[in-house]
Amino acid sequence: MPEIDRDFAAQMTGMRLTTAEVLYYMPDHPSLLQSFVWQTQDMAPKYPRLIRFLDFWRQEIEAVIHTVRVVHLGVISPAHWRKVDLELRLN
Repeated sequence: MPEIDRDFAAQMTGMRLTTAEVLYYMPDHPSLLQSFVWQTQDMAPKYPRLIRFLDFWRQEIEAVIHTVRVVHLGVISPAHWRKVDLELRLN
């Protein structure tokens, strides 16, 4: 009997892929913002794993959070791929 994928099993219990972009002030340069992207399986709308992560950040990391943007995949669906013609990076 084939084994069920752990991520699929988690989705069946209500977990969804959640992405959080954290904008924070750099400790050495407080006028500059840095971006950090974090992904996990979490349960909307309370996001308990994300809340624990942000609490850890506030307690253990010197960088002060400016903004947190959260998106999640709402329903179970097949993967969607599309070709990207252009990618721009600003360093």
